[in-house]
Amino acid sequence: MDLSKIDRKGLIREAYRIEGITAGECRSIFLDWAINLPQSQDSHEAITQLLAAYGDMPADHPMTVVLNDGLAAKPKATRRGGRKARVSP
Repeated sequence: MDLSKIDRKGLIREAYRIEGITAGECRSIFLDWAINLPQSQDSHEAITQLLAAYGDMPADHPMTVVLNDGLAAKPKATRRGGRKARVSP
């Protein structure tokens, strides 16, 4: 597996190397990584490969937690608001 194609800037790799990194910092790094992921790259597949590559890290490491959260199913988008929500029947 070639991590240089998935983590081109080395953001995830560096997050694992920073001692005392917080969950908030990991979320920020993850967002930057996700924004820079090529459109052709499946994010679910990329996250799975990152977790496999860094599988020797502690399961409670903040970046591992953030990556696992990234694999969670996305909530279904529903329409909220609009005229129907404002006008009583």
